[in-house]
Amino acid sequence: MTLAIFDLDGTLLNGDSDYTWGQFLVEKGLVDTQAYKEANDKFFVQYQSGTLDIHEYLAFSLAPLTKFSKEELTKLHNTFMQEKVQPMMQEKANALLKHHKEQGHFLLMITATNQFVTGPIGDALGMDHIIAPVPEIIDDHYTGKIVGVPSFQAGKVTRLNDWLAETGYSMEGSYFYSDSRNDLPLLELVTHPIAVDADETLTKIALDRGWQHISLRD
Repeated sequence: MTLAIFDLDGTLLNGDSDYTWGQFLVEKGLVDTQAYKEANDKFFVQYQSGTLDIHEYLAFSLAPLTKFSKEELTKLHNTFMQEKVQPMMQEKANALLKHHKEQGHFLLMITATNQFVTGPIGDALGMDHIIAPVPEIIDDHYTGKIVGVPSFQAGKVTRLNDWLAETGYSMEGSYFYSDSRNDLPLLELVTHPIAVDADETLTKIALDRGWQHISLRD
């Protein structure tokens, strides 16, 4: 079965779910408003410039999860989906997913945004499987740590290769859609690399290498 692989933020979504989750926490008064907003903004700029320390960022982004029960977090995430994620979803992205599904392709989302944030989004998009940084849970509570390798930059390739070894899927004929320079290692691995509403760096690389560049903006 052919793999159709998708980045999430800035690709399938017209926005960034990770950054927006931080904004959501600030708006709800669930974190130190000024300090958290400044840090969230700083990390987002680093991500866009390709200089993000993913371990430092995950420690920051997962810390608020430790303050709530899983039941409370589920309610918060449901509100987040309705208020923030739904407006970022795109008709053209949904049509693209449907197109691949109709061809019998396996829909795989690989994202650097942690699984707590992205799991429900992937389900809503109809993904067959999701690879994302896995938050550690002990005694039914989030610890603020992650399990294993975060799926960011070359880590996306590492996590994908582990999954391929486990499942027996092949990269033959594979597609990968992404907007970000951070995903260059995986874009170089697939049969069909496709830039989507890409940042300046990836746009130039796609042009130089003759990669397809599309827009899913409504």
